Amino acid sequence: MSSHSKVDSPDLPDHIDAAVLKIAGVVVLGAIMSILDITVVNVALPTFQTVFGTRGDPIAYSTVAWSVTAYTLALATVIPMTGWAADRFGTKRLYITAIALFVTGSVLCATAWSIGALIGFRVLQGLGGGMLMPLGMTIMTRAAGPHRMGRLMAILGVPMLLGPILGPIIGGYLIQVASWHWIFLINAPIGLIAIVYAWRVLPSDSPEPSEAFDFLGMALMSPGLALFLFGVSSIPSEGTVTAPRVWVSMLLGVVLMVAFVFHSFRPEHPLLDLRLFKNRNLTVSIITMFLFAAAFFGGLLLVPTYFQEVRGESTLQAGLLVAPQGIGAMITMPIAGSQVDKRPIGQIVPFGLVLILIGMFGLTQLTATTAYPVIIGFLFVMGLGMGATMMPLFTSALKTLTAHEVARGSTLLNITQQIASSCGVAVMSVLLTNHLQASKLAGPAMATLHIPSLADKIPHAAIVQGLEDAAHAFADTYWVAWAMILLTVVPALFLPRKVEETHLLDDQGVPPVIVH
Repeated sequence: MSSHSKVDSPDLPDHIDAAVLKIAGVVVLGAIMSILDITVVNVALPTFQTVFGTRGDPIAYSTVAWSVTAYTLALATVIPMTGWAADRFGTKRLYITAIALFVTGSVLCATAWSIGALIGFRVLQGLGGGMLMPLGMTIMTRAAGPHRMGRLMAILGVPMLLGPILGPIIGGYLIQVASWHWIFLINAPIGLIAIVYAWRVLPSDSPEPSEAFDFLGMALMSPGLALFLFGVSSIPSEGTVTAPRVWVSMLLGVVLMVAFVFHSFRPEHPLLDLRLFKNRNLTVSIITMFLFAAAFFGGLLLVPTYFQEVRGESTLQAGLLVAPQGIGAMITMPIAGSQVDKRPIGQIVPFGLVLILIGMFGLTQLTATTAYPVIIGFLFVMGLGMGATMMPLFTSALKTLTAHEVARGSTLLNITQQIASSCGVAVMSVLLTNHLQASKLAGPAMATLHIPSLADKIPHAAIVQGLEDAAHAFADTYWVAWAMILLTVVPALFLPRKVEETHLLDDQGVPPVIVH
């Protein structure tokens, strides 16, 4: 039977029924926990400096920043083996195990007695968190079937886009009204609910224990990816790519990953199935995703920082001011999701990229006095574009894979996003820092916003000029993000222009919807 005939079968409901929504709820819960924890801890870094040190002798920022880096590296290390583990043990068991590991790590983080202990517990938390997104994508894809993938993936896209926006708001609020412990403890009740929820509603597993584990691939890929991302993550603190800590780590990482590429075509079941790149739609989608994610996640940190450092807003206020970006994404994401099920992806993503280009161009014009309604308007337009871009790309990439390939395909996509976002954040951080350091007035002027007593020691004209220089630094950095989005349009033009033939139902014995 052809895939078309299966899709058109009356046994497959076209609407999103309650059973599939229940599965989507499990996946979204897990994704929210994992993604929020990437950004929510950023707000607490100054707190960690004094909590684990003293106000008179705080721990260096570069040291406490490892509580973020360690989580990211653990996340990246475990992602490559997720596809194999899902096939070997089953997605339901592995998903519940990942949530349990994440919750355990979260509770231990809240009990940390030193910065070293916190970093160690963050690694444990990241090992669980790293499996949640690729497993969630696999579960959603199999549950939805090819004819409803766009709408279901749009649901999964909500935490992916809103997590980085809501993270600073939630983190700032919890630290302000309670204590830093609660940015970790809040995961415990959510995680326990998710475990019970997953146990009740996720479909029964159909693991394939005959597949051998690629130990050599694991020994090459995971350390290589971790070393590369360690080098990239060290760029902002070192300020240059020529520092040995940066280039040596990146070089070793690249060597190991290149060795993995040559190795991956030898075993029948490699850790990462690079043979999937024979699928043109997957390849074009991943290239587009890489460029988009680097620009999106890199640019995402700029506006909240601008509000805090140039306009003097608190962390919580800055988080609230960027919320319109998330609102814009929430408006277009379900619309784009429904359209992906009906229209070719090549008619949707370029439209979203144009909206992002319009909104981001407005942010290249930032000054120290730009009216908030103007900034919010541009952020909203950017959000509209983001909602029409990210999840359609994920959907297009996975739609033409067979059911057996979905776990491996989602692993490739998540690794691509992880590398791209790390590179984007590093590049934007270095560019912004170098622009700010180029001005002798910017640093002292921004300091007066947080330490008002300094204003008496610096001429008013110098403060005004310094803040204007700082705003220009943010605007110039946004030009780079804008150029990266413009570059993303090139591969986006090669996305399918015709409705894609789906192969998700081609594998026998793996039905698209298995619900209790």
